[in-house]
Amino acid sequence: MASSDHTVGFEPADRLAQDRDSVRRRFWIKFKQVVAQLPFAEDLLAAYYCAFDKQTPRHVQAALLGAVAYFILPFDFVPDMLPILGFTDDAAVLATAIRMVAGNITPEHREAARAALKRGVETADQPD
Repeated sequence: MASSDHTVGFEPADRLAQDRDSVRRRFWIKFKQVVAQLPFAEDLLAAYYCAFDKQTPRHVQAALLGAVAYFILPFDFVPDMLPILGFTDDAAVLATAIRMVAGNITPEHREAARAALKRGVETADQPD
């Protein structure tokens, strides 16, 4: 099996992940729209904060940006509008990325995620 076989179907997310500014902007738009439906909102935000942390190694940023990009894509394997099942593929992609780089998601990233959720997503802001 060629190594490219592992990324079949993820090409749009990989391309999107290359445009960090677009990921930031589109992430917050979609996150605010669907946060109430996301049982993994805190993990997603922690991954987001880690991905944009300047102290995070590049390979970790790339893995997490790919997962975040998959979340914001308007199409995916299981459409997000389906009740209950809609975000299962997003959760699986995110869980896999987090498992790969778990040691890089710091308590500070998790605290920032909890604080953003506590403040409410309307006032949540992108990290610098």
